[in-house]
Amino acid sequence: MPPFLIRFSSRALRAFGLLFLVLPIAEACASEYRQPALGGPDAPALHAVAMTFDDLPYVMAPGASPQANRAAALSANAAILDTLRRHAIPVTAFVNEDKVQALGAEGPRLVQRWNEGAFVLANHGFHHFDSNTLTPVQVEREITQGEATIGPLAHQAGRTLTFFRFPYNHVGDTEAKRLALSDIVHRHGYRLAATTIDVEDYLFNDAYECAFAHARSDAMGKIERAYLDYVRVEIPYYRALDTRVMGREIPSIMLLHSNRLNAVVLPAIIDIFRKDGTRFITLEEAQADPAYAIEPRMATVYGPMWGYRWARERHIAVNGALEPEAPAWIRGYCKTN
Repeated sequence: MPPFLIRFSSRALRAFGLLFLVLPIAEACASEYRQPALGGPDAPALHAVAMTFDDLPYVMAPGASPQANRAAALSANAAILDTLRRHAIPVTAFVNEDKVQALGAEGPRLVQRWNEGAFVLANHGFHHFDSNTLTPVQVEREITQGEATIGPLAHQAGRTLTFFRFPYNHVGDTEAKRLALSDIVHRHGYRLAATTIDVEDYLFNDAYECAFAHARSDAMGKIERAYLDYVRVEIPYYRALDTRVMGREIPSIMLLHSNRLNAVVLPAIIDIFRKDGTRFITLEEAQADPAYAIEPRMATVYGPMWGYRWARERHIAVNGALEPEAPAWIRGYCKTN
């Protein structure tokens, strides 16, 4: 490898496939990725973010009994919804129909609570499927069957289902497939939901669930703190990435999951945004920005955030070494504890 090439994070590698990053360019833009100083609770609104939650009603712990998962889903949803209402945060909620059905009669009742006021339902497929392994016909079936509960609920509330998000953000692993899937999404009246901030909450939640299963409250607290530290770094990182690629700041779109960890730390995440002068907007408002007018024309087997997709599409060099990884002990927690 030539000496002017630098290392890059595995997340950036996954985003771009095989991407060589040039050191002088990386050094020139490195300062853009430093976390800004935090303001007070009444700091002016300098940024905008749309909050989205995936995998509703709840990411169920593997190996837990149906009764335990049902109780956890009820508790987590109550906590998340209470926090969102208390802070007047609009949210788009992406639902997997099989998770609704797994909760029995409680499933539709939980989902209905995300269909009121500033909370909006959206389609995430029947299963948490991987489009890389399915044909377009099978993907279309996932989309239509994903409407089984949310379709009637939205209709009863006088609403329409506007957004679809692919699980894993897998929008097509070849250009032909990407185009075919995009056509299916639009034919069914949906707009593809963007994602621009990923804090890998699923990794931290996996560790959290393992600690919870072993009643390790000390470890749970440590995981919560590590997760929030990571959130504090990833928010400005992705905001700066999008600004560099687009040449201006655009509204961010935060990806979270309905899980045990976020039920506990969501108030702290909201506080992180508020302290750096962020206002909360709807997904529809965020994607009304011209940056989102056209879907990124990038086929990949992975699911990178849109900033990476835009960068590749525009041939803009990005210093992937500046994107932090989740701590190794988090990724390996369940194997070692």
